[in-house]
Amino acid sequence: MAAGLIVFLLLWLTARGRLAEMESLRSHLDQANARLTNAVAESQQDKGRIATLQSQVANLEKEQETASQKARGLEDEMRADLESKDVTISNLQGKLTVNILDRVMFDSGESVLQPDGEAVLRKIAAILAGHSEIKIHVIGHTDNVPIRSRFASNWELSTARALTAVHFLTEKAGVDPRRVGAVGYGEYRPIADNSTPEGRARNRRIAITILPDELAGADTVPTAKTNAVLETELQPVTPGTPDPAVK
Repeated sequence: MAAGLIVFLLLWLTARGRLAEMESLRSHLDQANARLTNAVAESQQDKGRIATLQSQVANLEKEQETASQKARGLEDEMRADLESKDVTISNLQGKLTVNILDRVMFDSGESVLQPDGEAVLRKIAAILAGHSEIKIHVIGHTDNVPIRSRFASNWELSTARALTAVHFLTEKAGVDPRRVGAVGYGEYRPIADNSTPEGRARNRRIAITILPDELAGADTVPTAKTNAVLETELQPVTPGTPDPAVK
């Protein structure tokens, strides 16, 4: 009898131990299932984030390609409508510039716009009308021959010519004044050698620069008047030998 009781107690204790072990295993299994469920949920969230980022990248690439196509189209349009021996188009590092020799625009030492200059500016205004997002700077340049007119220096002359072009574009050719700025650099940004007549002729010019998007958006405050920026930066240049050539 006693032996049977002992065997029963042993079996009961063993069963209790196995039951406790099973409960522990079940608890661990529940915890593992909970972790797995959380991991699956996080994985789905990560997949959603990845899909969102992929979509954003695709949209940005599409926008970039559209912008590149528009830029190429604008350059082709300008070359077709404007380029000549006196009007050249350059595209350096994505910055599109129309260079107009001063003999097309102005008389020597003056800032009164000539008919040929008006015709060029009207063509530019017509092109800009089809690209409403574009902003431009009109930049006046001279050679390094000292000025012999009513202007105090080449800075004043270059700035006055740039402003004349801006006034024509905005007041006569219909360009929104908020899209335009005027800059005068005088003789300090030459593109050719001022020691030769040919070089000086190239340096006397009006440059119309299409602003990159990051610069065009830098100043978003609207204004009803022309946003004229008068810059007079001094930069070292190789001195040339002055001659009687006129601007």
